[in-house]
Amino acid sequence: MKFEQHLSLITIPPWSKYYLNYKHLKQVLYANASVSGGEFQAQFEREITKVNQHYCEQEESAQAQLNSLQTQWHADMEASNKEVWKAKFTQLLQQLEHLADYTQACVTGCRKILKKADKVSGQTVSRTLGPMVASLQFAKPEADEELLREARAAWRKCIAVPALTTPTGPTVQQIVPEIATVTELDLAGFPAGQVSRVWVALAEDALGLPIRVPVIVARGATAGPVVGITAALHGDELNGIPVIHQLIGDVDLSTLHGTLVAVPVVNVPGFHLSQRGYADGADLNRVMPGKADGSSPEVYAYNLIHRITRHFEYHLDLHTASRGRVNSLYVRADLTDPRTARMARLQNPQIIVHNAGPGGSLRGASMQRGIAAICVEIGDPSRFQKYYSKNALLGITNILSQLRMVPDEQCVLEFTPVIFSHSFWIYTRSGGILTVHPDLATWVRAGEVIASMHSVFGDLVEEYFAPQDG
Repeated sequence: MKFEQHLSLITIPPWSKYYLNYKHLKQVLYANASVSGGEFQAQFEREITKVNQHYCEQEESAQAQLNSLQTQWHADMEASNKEVWKAKFTQLLQQLEHLADYTQACVTGCRKILKKADKVSGQTVSRTLGPMVASLQFAKPEADEELLREARAAWRKCIAVPALTTPTGPTVQQIVPEIATVTELDLAGFPAGQVSRVWVALAEDALGLPIRVPVIVARGATAGPVVGITAALHGDELNGIPVIHQLIGDVDLSTLHGTLVAVPVVNVPGFHLSQRGYADGADLNRVMPGKADGSSPEVYAYNLIHRITRHFEYHLDLHTASRGRVNSLYVRADLTDPRTARMARLQNPQIIVHNAGPGGSLRGASMQRGIAAICVEIGDPSRFQKYYSKNALLGITNILSQLRMVPDEQCVLEFTPVIFSHSFWIYTRSGGILTVHPDLATWVRAGEVIASMHSVFGDLVEEYFAPQDG
């Protein structure tokens, strides 16, 4: 993936104009191949000055706010004042985390553009401009890291609950009320203008107890389409979970037209075991639509469709790469269907792979029932990756906007996704330590070295070449 595309994914929107303008600097660079003392250097110096000024202002503001909040805190504050204090401190912690992300992005941008300048000009531009960057405050991460550590320590100190010497009541406080378990999802039975939560039983375990999946139903104040979002069909694919949580937390039910049905974890047995497959290892995304009288994973799949997903009109199935692999943000969709072609493009992916869906997939099962369904691949497995999740959420909001379910305007990124008709894996022929050379989501040419295999002693064992352009 090109750095300017990556930057657009991780940019904090309110600060967008303060980031290093990598795209502009690249344009200036190519327009002025001789960069020593020229327009590129002048523009670069202006950009890093802008970045540094914003960083210093944010750091100074955060330090002042931290000092103020620490002064305001006292243990006998009224409950209402304490909640206000906690909300302000939470915002401060978020600001400091954003500041750390901002500086990392800008420092990376400086490093990459100077490397490119060396290559384009044939000069060692980085030797002159690199130390200039290193001398600025934003390129020294110690200060904001120390401030973030100080803030977190103050938070833990202030909100710590002292242990009771003699227990006087229950040791666990139940925050969330008991959530009902049902065997059928009746969307009409959920109140309009509210978010409801239920467990839906899909199977039974060896003790005869129900295996339940969590379902969140956000029913708007007015009627409209039913959009379903499923995540963790593979139990170790986690990035879709916070996307669902953020979407449900952000939605304004008073302006929502229609219903959102979200299943944060589809494969509950696999999730418990931190594994891709079902309890017996079966891939649930290859046994759809299941069987009412089949094996355990087939029954689970059958009930998932007949008790939950059959209610959807539109379906987004959120995935990540499988274990041992990495992904960009990309979509699998049938581009011959106008509905799913539109959904795929609105998702703002880096890549779209056009296919009808493999046999036994949840997406394919939904399409067979007339439900417009796409698969959204969000980064890597067994991790929570904010920058991929943020853009996936933006894409889902685009789809809801296009369906006129929410009033938000559609947000389209500057780059156009690359569309492929197929994808495939390349497997190694021997064991060892593999190094993959191209960055994620970058173009390669036929015959280009894309990976090298070394032995445990560091000797080159084998090289792998791209079989075609892609």
